[in-house]
Amino acid sequence: MGAKYKRILIKLSGEALAGSKKTGVCYETVLDICKKIKDVYDMGVEIGIVVGGGNFWRGRQNEDFDHATADYIGMLATTMNALTLNDAFRQIGVESRVQTAIEMRQVAEFYIKGRAHKHLDKKRIVIFGCGTGSPFFTTDTAAALKAAEIHADALIKATNVDGVYDSDPKKNKAAKKYDEISYLEVLNKKLKVMDSTSTTMCMDNEIPIIVVNINNKDDLKRVISGKKVGTIIK
Repeated sequence: MGAKYKRILIKLSGEALAGSKKTGVCYETVLDICKKIKDVYDMGVEIGIVVGGGNFWRGRQNEDFDHATADYIGMLATTMNALTLNDAFRQIGVESRVQTAIEMRQVAEFYIKGRAHKHLDKKRIVIFGCGTGSPFFTTDTAAALKAAEIHADALIKATNVDGVYDSDPKKNKAAKKYDEISYLEVLNKKLKVMDSTSTTMCMDNEIPIIVVNINNKDDLKRVISGKKVGTIIK
């Protein structure tokens, strides 16, 4: 089974790493996710990962908290998740590196575009922590930015939902799933896939966004093989 995409950027939510615990990290879940990513890695695909921090920190929900400070704390949370993923990859025999947008030399490399490309060329998975390194930007925006910087062929948004719907499928059983949709439709219909900044960035750089359920056993691998799984935004 060949790969349709040579280089991808996977956006993982922090909540995905919590599993049924909902908060914190469920290491069994992390290992399961990393094994699914390894299946794609074994196909010869070069992989970058941007991970969120919502399993540890949701500072924006508190209106009294300074917005920038809340975002910086969230960036530290993403670093904890990045280090967790890195250790899980080590356990299953996959070489990876953590790069952070805020310098913290004792725990990770500082993000340098050229160094990230060298790691990818050497078939190392690169895990990007700290989002963009600036407040007021989401990790979705960081994923779109990193996808453009590493010249990814696609941005894979790995979530707990099997695609993009016209309304929340958890609340509306009649919600319609899209197999394919344009960037402009996502923006005009205000579908909650990624924030408008990240969607626009992918549109401007012609990077397709593929939304897939990370919990389904082979869905990630099938997407990379070119199968119609989840929803593609292009």
